[in-house]
Amino acid sequence: MTKVNGRNFIAAILAAGKGTRMKSDLPKVLHELLKKPMLWYLLNTFKKFGFSRQIIVAGHGNELLSNKFPDYRNDFVIQGTQRGTGHALQEAWPTIKATGAEFLVVANGDTPLVSAQHLETLISKATTTGVDFGLLSLKLDDPGSYGRVARDQSGRVRAVIESKDYIHGKDGPCSGEINSGIYIFRVSALAEIIFELDADNEQKEFYITQLISLAYERNMTVQAVQVGNCPELLGINNPAELVAQEEYLRAIIVDRLISNGVIIRSKDQVRIGPDAVIEPGADITGPCEIYGTSFVGRGARINSHCYLEDSSVRESEILSFSHILQCDIKNNAIIGPFTRLRPGTVMENGTRAGNFVEIKNSTIGRDSKVNHLAYIGDTEMDTEVNIGAGTITCNYDGKKKHKTIIEQQVFIGSNASLVAPVRIGRRSMVGAGSTITSDVPEDSLGIARSRQINLVDKNPLKNRKNKIKD
Repeated sequence: MTKVNGRNFIAAILAAGKGTRMKSDLPKVLHELLKKPMLWYLLNTFKKFGFSRQIIVAGHGNELLSNKFPDYRNDFVIQGTQRGTGHALQEAWPTIKATGAEFLVVANGDTPLVSAQHLETLISKATTTGVDFGLLSLKLDDPGSYGRVARDQSGRVRAVIESKDYIHGKDGPCSGEINSGIYIFRVSALAEIIFELDADNEQKEFYITQLISLAYERNMTVQAVQVGNCPELLGINNPAELVAQEEYLRAIIVDRLISNGVIIRSKDQVRIGPDAVIEPGADITGPCEIYGTSFVGRGARINSHCYLEDSSVRESEILSFSHILQCDIKNNAIIGPFTRLRPGTVMENGTRAGNFVEIKNSTIGRDSKVNHLAYIGDTEMDTEVNIGAGTITCNYDGKKKHKTIIEQQVFIGSNASLVAPVRIGRRSMVGAGSTITSDVPEDSLGIARSRQINLVDKNPLKNRKNKIKD
């Protein structure tokens, strides 16, 4: 439980929906915004607010959810048959009741962008005015398919009516006030009516929203805390709404970084995830994507058409069309263009990785260069090494990966193959075109290729008539 203003709170996230309108077999809350699932945003927000525990009601694809969020496995409640949001809350009720919490905050899993400030607004209002049930509401010119908040003549909230069930003649003109799907319940009040829900509606489901009308009928205190037109509180029900919310979030992140001193050129084409840290003084040009726990430091320059994920770039430059995943790039390095750095790669100070170079699980030592057309895998490379064009480390024997060690000031000639496990001693040179299968001692020249033989007058093409006309 969590204490807020001296009161005990518990949170629940309704994440059991299949999301039929998403046209996907993936659980709805696993659909991503900027490389993070919807559910991640809610869990992260509740955690930042101070909730030490969040009950997650899962149903469709619950094993996928559990695998994606292993730290929350003990907090999952399974809704075996998905019969609506109200039924989901009923399934979680024994767990909620066992916590002994005074208040329950509930969020729909398809409203990922609710903020800690929104929670603070709702919780503060509820605890200071003594409401039994509360919800965040929005005011839209076009309420679309969202649930309508209905009030009586005195202005009291009397119901939340799903759009499919809203009847103008019966329910009155729509005011444009809609339900956000973020609720607060006094647990003792909820206990009185949670099992009085029925499925008398268009969808034949048990709606959590019916709790509002039941509370009104019992003369309980119900309050809608209106926060105006907040696009981030609109639920996601289909691909169009998913990409709209993602674009809204993307623009917020980019604009915030610019206001903090990051240079972002072609900003509408730059996508930066919520966990990425970009320092003031970094320079980024779109189109560009930066995701995960990436770090881009002051003085770093990321050119267009680059992709970074879970990687750090200090005061270095990433040239166009480079793809970098789970790598550490230190100061004064130049990467690209057309470079692929795979997980586990460390580029030390002053290093170079050029066009059509792939490096995987390797450390490239200070001032070393892999300038073009090379593959370096599972390699420990010391300082001031030069790798010639066309060089590859043959690190896989079909069953196991093996390490190549290249010591300081080594020069590898073009089109060399280094068959691991192998060590190239310091200040050594490997001749172009060599296939090295044994260690090369320090201060040596390693050559492993057949001697060239020129057979005079043995060219089979010599006497062939030239049929190509000028």
